[in-house]
Amino acid sequence: MTHKMKIVAPVSRLEEVELLARAGADELYCGVAPIGWAGKFPPIRTINRRPSGNLANRDELARAVESAHAHGCTLSLVLNAQRYSDGQLDTASEIGKSFVEMGGDALIVSDLGLIGRIARWLPAPRLHVSSVATCRNASAARFCRDLGATRLILPRDVTIGEACEIAMEVPDIEVEAFILNDACIFEEGNCNTIHLPHKLGGPICLDDYRYHYRRRNGKALGEPLSKKLQANDEAYQKWLWYRFSCGFSTTAQSQPYGPCGLCAVPAFLKGGLTAVKIAGREAPAKRKLASVEMVRAVLDRAAEGESAGQIRHFSQNLRPSVEHCQTGHMCYYPEVLGYPD
Repeated sequence: MTHKMKIVAPVSRLEEVELLARAGADELYCGVAPIGWAGKFPPIRTINRRPSGNLANRDELARAVESAHAHGCTLSLVLNAQRYSDGQLDTASEIGKSFVEMGGDALIVSDLGLIGRIARWLPAPRLHVSSVATCRNASAARFCRDLGATRLILPRDVTIGEACEIAMEVPDIEVEAFILNDACIFEEGNCNTIHLPHKLGGPICLDDYRYHYRRRNGKALGEPLSKKLQANDEAYQKWLWYRFSCGFSTTAQSQPYGPCGLCAVPAFLKGGLTAVKIAGREAPAKRKLASVEMVRAVLDRAAEGESAGQIRHFSQNLRPSVEHCQTGHMCYYPEVLGYPD
């Protein structure tokens, strides 16, 4: 292992900054709920794809920047809607400028128009391209670099091999990959839903529909075909359950089940990735804390020289989650278990 890989963790409350920094996070990221945005623009078009899980206002954001720096972390602001209207671009750019002026460290952006605007004025603080931009190869990485970006956050479905290839072929842009929590069942950059709270129906992709099948000619399905369709629906629901963090479940210690890439840490270190990202801005503080502690424990073991096999055994027994892991459904990078990419 030739370099230190950073842990990037989410915050949505001011008190989480110190909590996660002390647990081992190197970088933090957050959203903010700007006053007037929902009234000025259609509510469905949120500034960062999250109607909840945001810091409350500019003053709280400034305090979060100050706290992060006091505890040895950087803080990035998320402006990652897939696209903005002209008016929204103006407002989002102003919010980004305000964040930079208060000492914020980086902006996480997906809309290419906003990236182009920000790159014209962004000083020392850095521009990170969000996973929502769906840049998944070296050509896309070079394009982002030429726009002025200094880091590329990879989509969730990029493989270990693809991630390491990008890091090798474009060494002058940092590469960040997902490591824990929250999957996307579609291609997130082309998703036009928002992540609604459960009390408002939850995300549409949770797919609580119940299907009814019929033949186009009106004839009966027949028992064999009905059973096959039922088995397919049950398998899909099981897969969804894993994608949505095993029903958003945790251990008694708040360690999260669900999408995980801990077994990939040795490969990412060897491949030269800069950072690994913990998802879940809306999550409770206890889950965020446990997530940071889990990733920190794995990185520390890797730094001590443990083998990939030892890391995999340790990672799968942290919760423990061996049974879940063996399905391959809970894994961001199932190739580490011998499953197809």
